[in-house]
Amino acid sequence: MPPRGVKQDSKRARQYEHVKQSQREQGADNDLAEEIAARTVNKERARAGESREASEASTRDISSGRRGGKRSGSNAEKGRTRAQLYQEAKDLHIKGRSEMNKDELVRAVDAHKG
Repeated sequence: MPPRGVKQDSKRARQYEHVKQSQREQGADNDLAEEIAARTVNKERARAGESREASEASTRDISSGRRGGKRSGSNAEKGRTRAQLYQEAKDLHIKGRSEMNKDELVRAVDAHKG
């Protein structure tokens, strides 16, 4: 069952079923597959302006399709991307941010936040 607000036989309902089936084929249990599918569809709805409210993270982050699991399934540190960290540094008016790498941005943003 697609997330609330998604009409049956719509593009988003088909997307939900596709993502859910894909997750099941990759070995996820049914509850996890439904959660991932719902989150994916809700994020895409927010990015497309189809939802009443959308978090800033949903609208600013790269799309789920383009991201393609960049922040999952690896041994690399999870969390914010360099682009997200750069945007936070910009919002916090941190000087020298354009020359910082990801680790330096993490330290600068976290230090500035307290």
